[in-house]
Amino acid sequence: MKKYFLTVLFVAIAGIFSAGAQVTGKWKTIDDETGEEKSIVEIYEKDGKVYGKVVEILNPAKKDAKCTKCKGSDKDKPILGLVIIKGLEKDGDEYTDGDILDPNKGKTYSCTIKLDGKDKLDVRGYLGFSFIGRSQTWHRVK
Repeated sequence: MKKYFLTVLFVAIAGIFSAGAQVTGKWKTIDDETGEEKSIVEIYEKDGKVYGKVVEILNPAKKDAKCTKCKGSDKDKPILGLVIIKGLEKDGDEYTDGDILDPNKGKTYSCTIKLDGKDKLDVRGYLGFSFIGRSQTWHRVK
């Protein structure tokens, strides 16, 4: 009986900790080149995949900025409201096989995201191989 109780207790505690560690929610983006806080991105799940949309631009001078360097359907769209993370799938403790758009450069990169604790998100955009790319750490908005 004691072993059963300990097993149930362990599973319950593990469930509490894993439930709190979600990539979904709002994240403050930090530019890896300048250290500047740029935007708030809301990460959400849709049809089993993960997406991220710009819901706030922190620099008042850039609130009406458009994605002028983007290609395709994102060209000249307002950055506010733009879906910049598309189609990530859960793979163990990270999300992969999707894309991330850098609206300032108009470039799309392969993307991987992974939680670093419950309030930091490691975001990696790369071309071809993951070791050729850029990383940012985003912070959860509470």
